[in-house]
Amino acid sequence: MVPFCVGGRGLRSRPTAALPQPVLVDSPSSLLFSVLLAQLPIFTSAFPAHPRRQHPDFDKLTNQTRHLQKLTHDLINDHEFDTAIDHHRFKSLPAINSRANDLSSLELKPTLSQLHADLKSFEHHFEWLSKATRKHHHSSAPKLGEMISHIKSLINSLQRQMVRVEAPRIPSPSPSLPPHPSFHWEMDQSSQELLQRFRLFCDWAARALLSLKSKMQA
Repeated sequence: MVPFCVGGRGLRSRPTAALPQPVLVDSPSSLLFSVLLAQLPIFTSAFPAHPRRQHPDFDKLTNQTRHLQKLTHDLINDHEFDTAIDHHRFKSLPAINSRANDLSSLELKPTLSQLHADLKSFEHHFEWLSKATRKHHHSSAPKLGEMISHIKSLINSLQRQMVRVEAPRIPSPSPSLPPHPSFHWEMDQSSQELLQRFRLFCDWAARALLSLKSKMQA
């Protein structure tokens, strides 16, 4: 109250405006609140509005396929011979369509699923050939074993990538395999036919993977 005088009258008191009272803030709570505000941009950036799409590791798959192609090429060159090759021994080998137009129309999930199924088929055929070469003590047996190991590795890599993109597995039917060769030349014929078909498959598979990679990056 502030005293004042009006017209000789006695002193009166005039009310003054109330001053705002200071607000007491709990210091630890205030500090915690400030820290949370400062961390808010970090929390929001940790949860993007749109989840990132999962893409297969095309470089790894392509490198594994190219390595298999080289192993196949080396095996063919190790045992080349002049006699004509009978290309009708294996009835259940995967059909290989290597037209350029087909590469441009490939889709991710069906292609990965088909590559996986075809590789499983080739795996069964090469295991059959490996048993035949061991039976005849053929010199190609160790390299065939190495190649089968790399085929299994590529199959496992494909399976992991298929899980990432949710590509379905295609059931692989049991292959129709011929009887084991009785003679050395029959085994050579079977080996050459299977290796040449697999070399074509690896070439097509590598180009298909590169085509899919370019589509995903577009």
